[in-house]
Amino acid sequence: MCQFFLWLFTVYSKVQKLVNYRIFASMLQVQDIRFTYPDKTATLHSISFDLAPGEHLCVMGESGCGKSTLLKLIYGLLDLKSGHIFWKETEVLGPEHYLVPGMDFFKYVAQDFDLMPFTSVAENISKYLSRFYPEKAQKRTKELLEVIEMTAFSDVKVKNLSGGQQQRVAIARALAKEPELLLLDEPFSQIDNFKKNSLRRKLFQYLKEKNISCIVATHDGNDALSFADKLLIIKDQQCLDFDSPTALYNHPKNRYTAALFDDVNEIQFNGTTTFWYPHQISIVDHSEYRGTVVTSYFRGSTWLLEIEFNETHIFVNHPRPIPKKRTVSLEFNKKLTRETV
Repeated sequence: MCQFFLWLFTVYSKVQKLVNYRIFASMLQVQDIRFTYPDKTATLHSISFDLAPGEHLCVMGESGCGKSTLLKLIYGLLDLKSGHIFWKETEVLGPEHYLVPGMDFFKYVAQDFDLMPFTSVAENISKYLSRFYPEKAQKRTKELLEVIEMTAFSDVKVKNLSGGQQQRVAIARALAKEPELLLLDEPFSQIDNFKKNSLRRKLFQYLKEKNISCIVATHDGNDALSFADKLLIIKDQQCLDFDSPTALYNHPKNRYTAALFDDVNEIQFNGTTTFWYPHQISIVDHSEYRGTVVTSYFRGSTWLLEIEFNETHIFVNHPRPIPKKRTVSLEFNKKLTRETV
């Protein structure tokens, strides 16, 4: 009898460890969710994925594919038609279940920032911090001002800021109470390029240091390739791809995914359609493949050449421009993927 109870206790302990591991390994669980707006203008079909603690997910796809809707569902602003969303052991439910929708341990930064226009930047950030610990709140506000590179604008009223500056304040305010999950909808869309790269580095480094999970909906491949741990590609309101940035960039399963990162050349070789990025095609001295230069586009560190080849136009990276109508030889390096026509 003692041996039986010892065996039972051992089994229970192993099951409990598996349950605890599941909760730890997957903080967010999105299970086969489906959603349709009342006017049927947009839907989501069969979206499933897990997110680990401190993991960053980038959701990409063309406009109208359902990226923003997915973030609203995860935050609890909309009611699912079917499926489930869990954060640890808590199920995320929508307005039908809560008078004030939204999960307290999440923060969602939408494309409309909902700031207080007639108060200062610092006051917007510290709004939700405790008034009983003013020194701690002040230190926290200062820390976040440095993250968004807005220290010099601390006392400026929000109404006097540009759209990009307001976007940065909205991100800092969402981080004020250190959420467990941060949801960002096109977070850098209004920020100037010379500020965007620096802000991205500081923000995502900060989130990693604090072990804050993050989901970013974006059109910008730089957001995904540089800072995401996983990519979710949505097309026609369905999950098309889900993998690491390196896997999806180097081995995309389809042209749609590849085109989210760069120009994609679709070329016919012996009845087969092949896909190539511009940097995978070179201009060489001699080759069996020849094309005619249509025009050259300056891109800073390189030139993008448009070349007529096999009755279509392709794009090739090259260190310098080449005059129009000149014939060039082409070398094709490692292709992205292949589909039989």
